[in-house]
Amino acid sequence: MQNFKELHIWQESMELVKEIYIITSAYPEAEKFGLVQQMRRAAVSIPSNIAEGAGRNSLLEFKRFLTISISSSNELETQLGISEMMDFIEEDVSKELQHKINILRKRVYSFIKAIDHSTNTISKT
Repeated sequence: MQNFKELHIWQESMELVKEIYIITSAYPEAEKFGLVQQMRRAAVSIPSNIAEGAGRNSLLEFKRFLTISISSSNELETQLGISEMMDFIEEDVSKELQHKINILRKRVYSFIKAIDHSTNTISKT
């Protein structure tokens, strides 16, 4: 359907994955199979679902996977809040990452709206 690597939302989410991996590498060893693993999975899920959706045969399916990526971003934002609360990361680092997640989430929402608009335009012709 679409080359996912050309999508800015995919590119931005890949950068987010990198940042999450770097930051969580400094978490306590006791969190290696807890919060660290959950955060990495949630972060990886964002670009993975964008990529998987782009490979589907219908825009409806693509939208479904984009929605899943939004859910993963919500999960990651929550986990950042927990990390901050537990003093695993500094407040400013957490806030900066949460801000990046919010921007990415808005862009994914906008992309979904653009798909809706193009679908409505096509169905009216």
